[in-house]
Amino acid sequence: MPEIALENLPASLAAAVARAGWPALMPVQARAIPYLLAGQDIMAQARTGSGKTGAFLLPMLERLDARRNVTQALILVPTRELARQVWREAETLCGAAGLSTVAVYGGVGYGSQMEALKQGAQIVVGTPGRVLDHLLRRTLSLDSLRMLVFDEADRMLSMGFYPDMVRVQRYLPERRVHTSMFSATFPSYVMRLAQDFLHEPEFVSLSSDHVHVTDTEHIFYTVPGMDKDRALVRLIEVENPSSAIIFCNTKVKVHYVTAVLQRFGYDADELSADLGQKEREQVLERVRLGTLRFLVATDVAARGLDIPELSHVIQYETPEDVESYIHRAGRTGRAGAAGVAISLVSAGERMAFNRIAKHYEIEMMERPLPSDADVEAVVAERLVALLEARLRDRDKLQGERSRRFVPLARALAEGEEELPIITMLLDDTYQQMLHAPVVQPSALPTPPRAPAASSSGQRRSSRRGGRSRRR
Repeated sequence: MPEIALENLPASLAAAVARAGWPALMPVQARAIPYLLAGQDIMAQARTGSGKTGAFLLPMLERLDARRNVTQALILVPTRELARQVWREAETLCGAAGLSTVAVYGGVGYGSQMEALKQGAQIVVGTPGRVLDHLLRRTLSLDSLRMLVFDEADRMLSMGFYPDMVRVQRYLPERRVHTSMFSATFPSYVMRLAQDFLHEPEFVSLSSDHVHVTDTEHIFYTVPGMDKDRALVRLIEVENPSSAIIFCNTKVKVHYVTAVLQRFGYDADELSADLGQKEREQVLERVRLGTLRFLVATDVAARGLDIPELSHVIQYETPEDVESYIHRAGRTGRAGAAGVAISLVSAGERMAFNRIAKHYEIEMMERPLPSDADVEAVVAERLVALLEARLRDRDKLQGERSRRFVPLARALAEGEEELPIITMLLDDTYQQMLHAPVVQPSALPTPPRAPAASSSGQRRSSRRGGRSRRR
């Protein structure tokens, strides 16, 4: 569809843009809004800060009915902070038109969220886990849902939300729901997610008429030379790649990086030239089976490896020759999938790195290195999601068994001296999650249907049928 300009927007959308004080539409808005107004499912390639929130919120002014106090739009996001951010923008753009919004996310109480849902908020913004909690409690119904948005779908998968996203699908109406997906990249697992939730989607890209799913994203971080090991751990914590090869220039560095990752609790192994044939074959077999998450290797050891599902390549050291960069980066983004090539660049390596970028005319995107506070926030949110998911899976007998620890839990929470006990338990739980592979689309069996219910606000047993037939 052709792009839409500010002066061609419907009156309700133009008024919202004026309230927000925007002088013009952002490119992603101009491209995506015509599809969303037409009710066409789309996959839009858009990064944080590109204006994508306005792209999917503005059409809701035309597509939703402010006179009906029922949930008509559901926006799934990966983090609490993004839920609050989208909620604030929705209040600005949609509030004056009579559409109310509620943000639902974990780590806080249910009271205010339940009250807003009871009053009939038309737009619900939330993390998949907390949305599922409300569906299970029957404080949220999707019977009247008209629009479903996956915001930052790639990040939702990296946060481990895929199982919850599948379970939310059980509560979607049998009829078709207009669905859109916004993602910074489109790796193969995001493409598979689209097949599960979208109906014949159009691809919307800011650079051309089609999304370049074969592209590899080239990212680099400026890192102090003596802090590379800690920087690597922080990046893995935030990115949470499903699989990655980490390249070093020497076998000594391969040994060191592998030891660091293993000591931190990651599923990592090494591939270097001095490995015996038997050990090498064992490592390669784990790589082929997809049971090894992180492979640390030199260029020589990794030659000839073909891993089609590899999501990330991390260059711990800048290669010593220009050609090696392409060889390394080429390990990801294979078989029609998108990939991410990350480089950790010290001040001493910057000149060689710039020479590589200039030689191949690659647009290298620099990102700020995550701080310890950034990692703490991401890990905390991921762990809360994990614990809430486990809590949902417990039966009545397990819940009764857990209640014997309520007095102890309350006593531990109130005492400063007992804090190390709590942090140890949380760390052990999180480490167990690190050892498990990240669950990606098509990795789970189809969940059982939601139980039959007597009231209209509860899920009927045949709900998922329509979605299945559309796949």
